Amino acid sequence: MALADSNYLDGSTFHRIVTNFVIQGGDPNSKDADTTNDGTGGPVYKIPAEINTSLFKHAYGAVGAARDGNAAKASSGSQFYIVVNKAGQANLDGNYTVFGKVIKGMDVAELIVKQPKNATNNRPYTNITMDVNILTKTNQELKDEFNFTP
Repeated sequence: MALADSNYLDGSTFHRIVTNFVIQGGDPNSKDADTTNDGTGGPVYKIPAEINTSLFKHAYGAVGAARDGNAAKASSGSQFYIVVNKAGQANLDGNYTVFGKVIKGMDVAELIVKQPKNATNNRPYTNITMDVNILTKTNQELKDEFNFTP
């Protein structure tokens, strides 16, 4: 919540879009004109892995924490991805932390993943920027508004 509250993610882009896989964003480096450093930035800290495959899987709409391949599987402090493969991405289970689920708006993620992109680095040719805000909902509001029960 601190990154959203401080507007840290605002203006960053979805810098990686991979058909039938994921859309990825949250890198502050994606705010600048240098596209070669996208995917390498974030706060100086990492978040310890919180992998629990009995509760959280890489199903369609799962929101996971990106990471740099470190052996401890610690997550980036800001970069995340959304699974856009309708069959899910079971190959990611046990390797990356899932921390959320899109319960409304996957149509937007589907539009993002279809944008024209550079075939070499999967970066969209046109910036797709973020404006991130926190909405607090009760369990009852989630059920009433989104037909979602946590």
